[in-house]
Amino acid sequence: MALKERTVTDKVEIVSAFKHIQVRQAVEIYDTISNEVKAHSYHRAVAVCGDDAAAAALGVADIAAVVWTDEVKAAYAASLPVVAE
Repeated sequence: MALKERTVTDKVEIVSAFKHIQVRQAVEIYDTISNEVKAHSYHRAVAVCGDDAAAAALGVADIAAVVWTDEVKAAYAASLPVVAE
């Protein structure tokens, strides 16, 4: 039996009114002969509306291009607090 590790994106969810994209990745330890998963853990990351760099890094840029419309981006920007200088 030889064990290896792999990371699999197993869930992508669109959450909130501002279409944040939540990505869950499973890190799996598996047997290379039987391909049976022996152990796993999860990691989540979120690309907030308009963060194209995060969406690209998470591999969901195509989804972001569809759900982050100009209207959604404007509504999200309007919802952010104004920071006084």
